[in-house]
Amino acid sequence: MRSDLRPMQTPLPCPTPRFEHFTQAVPVRAEVDVVVCGGGPAGICAALAAKRSGCRVLLAEQTAILGGSATLAGVAIYMPVGNVTGLYSEFVRDLGLRDWRDRDPEKRFAPLFDPGEMRHYFNEKLAVEGVEVWYHSAFAGVVSEAGRVGACVLLTREGLVAVRAAVFIDATGNAQLAQAGGAGLLPGREDGSVQPMTLMFRMQDTGGPVEPRLPTGCPQYDRVEDLPQGRVLHWLEPETRTLLVNMTRVRGNGAKIEEINHAEREALRQVFGVAHFLQRHGFPNYRLSWIAPQTGVRETVQLAGRYVLTEEDCVAGRRFEDVVAQTRYGVDVHNPSGTSGTVQYEVPLYNIPYRCLVPDRGAPNVLVAGRTLSATPVAMSSARVMPTCMALGQAAGCAAAIALRSGVAAGDIEVAALHRELDGQGVVFAQRGDARPAVVIR
Repeated sequence: MRSDLRPMQTPLPCPTPRFEHFTQAVPVRAEVDVVVCGGGPAGICAALAAKRSGCRVLLAEQTAILGGSATLAGVAIYMPVGNVTGLYSEFVRDLGLRDWRDRDPEKRFAPLFDPGEMRHYFNEKLAVEGVEVWYHSAFAGVVSEAGRVGACVLLTREGLVAVRAAVFIDATGNAQLAQAGGAGLLPGREDGSVQPMTLMFRMQDTGGPVEPRLPTGCPQYDRVEDLPQGRVLHWLEPETRTLLVNMTRVRGNGAKIEEINHAEREALRQVFGVAHFLQRHGFPNYRLSWIAPQTGVRETVQLAGRYVLTEEDCVAGRRFEDVVAQTRYGVDVHNPSGTSGTVQYEVPLYNIPYRCLVPDRGAPNVLVAGRTLSATPVAMSSARVMPTCMALGQAAGCAAAIALRSGVAAGDIEVAALHRELDGQGVVFAQRGDARPAVVIR
């Protein structure tokens, strides 16, 4: 039986009580050139790119774990995007990653990896390159000065502290910093729904039969159509006999308190139910070996940027002069209702323009990187995967450095200068009219 079919919680229309005059002195603990909020794939690459471009950089991550979806959410496989280049290609080379089916990288490349090893790699990579990382530092607000963001306020283990900077990059996954700086959001779907959430887990071959066990309160699935996604979706690493499973699904918006609270409980119940199903259907020797620290969130909000990427852009393989990322990962919309069903279809290689990272209003020294780029829900479903977020982060970091050097607003930098900076950091784009993507593993 499905166990998460419940109506979305809709608050009754009533005045919201507020503390209008809460004030607190916040000490300035650091002053840098660029602050990046959010230590996921986009934030990591933004921080590295800005540092390599000569900036003093502070990366603030609200948890103890860098890597975002790759580590915290346990999505331990990078999806094929057709542009293995820039920092992503460097990570692939450093870790010796290969496609899980040993396919040709120029045709399809989706490497599996160990989340713990990836977490350690990111820790060391940032430390060696001189990026200052603050763990357990959640974004709390901004301090505005003359129409710009002058500092961001972080909630740390020592309480609220402020960090001054010239440019701020929002890689929070929810556009929190950008909104605080005055940026707007796109309306999204008419009903306000977003793609559902998933808690990833891994199973391990023990070499012998395992007695299936279902904890109290967890759903029992007896048929494929009973499963949360109504399908079987997993990847088997042949050498280690480790199974990575993406089969849970919980309706809700991960940026809403009540809905993420429900998701963390319900998704864990589903994990045990799905593992129990797999042990009885094809994997009798496998035990549940690892559950991601938190439920993965596919979609929350989208920035209202200077350009809105559309489904038509993806389907047409559109090129833009201010390209900063390229991908051919297909449209991949998990049913927002939380029931089974996923809309998937392939697209050709297309460009994502820099303008999708630039708020259309608000503070001129703020950029957004990652899945909250300016895009329609369908376009976002293609652009949201981690390698593409890495490319967007690298572009934002380079752009921040150029804005700082040239003394202009982040959205007004010269595209040619941005392309030169990206080229200097190993980013290669397919040329206009070239049907084959640039695939570079340096």
